[in-house]
Amino acid sequence: MTARTTGWVLIETLRNYGIDTVFGIPGTHNLEFYRPLTALGVHPVTTRHEQGAGYAADGWSLQTGKPGVVITTSGPGLLNALSAAGTAYCESRPMIILSPGPARGREFADVGTLHETKDQLGAASAIVEWGRRVQSVQEAVEAVHDAFALFATGRPRPVYIEVPLDLLEEETEPAADALAARIPAAPAAPDAAAIAEAARLLAGATDPVILAGGGSRGATDELRALAERLGAPVVTTLNAKGVLDERHPLSLGSNLRLAAARNRARVADVLLVVGSKLGEAELWVDALEASGHVIRIDVVASQLAKNQPVEVGIVADAAVALAALVDALGTGTPNADARVAETLEAVGAECAELSAINTDLADAIAATLPADAIVTTDSSQIAYWGLLNRLKVATPNSTPYMATYATLGYGLPAAIGSRVARSDRPVFAVVGDGALMFSVQELITVVEQRLDVTVIVVDNGGYAEIKQNEVDAGIAPIAVDLAQPDWAAVADAFGGTGHRVGSAGELSRAVAAAGDAGGLHLIHLPQSTFTK
Repeated sequence: MTARTTGWVLIETLRNYGIDTVFGIPGTHNLEFYRPLTALGVHPVTTRHEQGAGYAADGWSLQTGKPGVVITTSGPGLLNALSAAGTAYCESRPMIILSPGPARGREFADVGTLHETKDQLGAASAIVEWGRRVQSVQEAVEAVHDAFALFATGRPRPVYIEVPLDLLEEETEPAADALAARIPAAPAAPDAAAIAEAARLLAGATDPVILAGGGSRGATDELRALAERLGAPVVTTLNAKGVLDERHPLSLGSNLRLAAARNRARVADVLLVVGSKLGEAELWVDALEASGHVIRIDVVASQLAKNQPVEVGIVADAAVALAALVDALGTGTPNADARVAETLEAVGAECAELSAINTDLADAIAATLPADAIVTTDSSQIAYWGLLNRLKVATPNSTPYMATYATLGYGLPAAIGSRVARSDRPVFAVVGDGALMFSVQELITVVEQRLDVTVIVVDNGGYAEIKQNEVDAGIAPIAVDLAQPDWAAVADAFGGTGHRVGSAGELSRAVAAAGDAGGLHLIHLPQSTFTK
């Protein structure tokens, strides 16, 4: 019988919480994390860069509701994954990063050991919610339990568990019940007085609006019930896109960044904010400056007055608080004129004015995608100036994105994680040419994992937004016009299928062909030659 090491029991504890997939790259120092995977029924996804492992884990997490688990080796492997940790922190998503560290007593030795890093615990801890260097198998197991308790009851953010190399390899036999998943405490009931006051304000509102952020994603039924009871339009952040079906008659979509929708929230006589920090990255202005009564629901008290004064603050799980509000309101007559169609018409005009070409491209792409598609994106113009404004989705987490961290290289690995988690839904990555080059090596991961993923590359010749930023700043464009590979040939070289398209019709045919054939497909769509 294979001896169980600390690495084994740590993975076994994760398995007891339902983790059946991990993302990472094996290395000399992390082998004991990999030893038990087959025996425990855990599928490893080997990416070609640890940053890709982190973003794939994030995509997987969004589809499963479980924390993404990333395994790195010490030193450079861990540091490569920290951009993904920064993303998970900014976007409030659960992630567990496991890495070996120097053996106990060898911290800060500076003697030239393999992967020696001055302070890798300090580096990771500066990015994540908490980082721990465990000193025993009991501490390692307890760290896993604490991570799941955080994810279940607090603001979900990444954690880092460092296991000294000698401890990682140490044989152990902990009690079986020590490794068992713990049932989290039930969400606390919201303050009754706060619920009553919020219900009073909402009942008397003539123009109520609901603004839903990422913290509302687990409360789709409750949010819809409250919106329908009030007749209140719902505008969401990008992290909450789809929390209300965007074809629902009360949906203003994920258009908070656009003035026509944002102003509905700003001038509402009662604004209910659910699970959003109201940051400028989601608003595209410095502050919302709501003029009416403001009610906020958040799982942590520190968020209640962030970026916007609040009249009624409710600390609670979003689903619990929204259900309590519905009960407190009882029956009544909903607002009869939510002015949704009028607002969406103004949003459409604003999109066209913001970027006509990206709006046209987004409409063409959206028209080709299956209704149940998962569409990952990147911090590319086609995403934030186009597709995320125009594509309508029915469920949350259908468009994995990172509005606050705004990184490049996210879209392709997030598509990998999404497809690993949801083989029942078609998965697309829609990215810019500059963004794809940050993670182009992960095309081989799609092939190796035998995944059906279609990548649509909207090619604007480089870093187009930064080029415009330079012009606006009085700088002659420099370092932003990029050489392009033969994108279709790149896909072919990786073992997939490349397509070159120049029109909406050709795009539609290429998407259909990709769906029929399966596997990796890359569709190259040059912006300069696109025709409707």
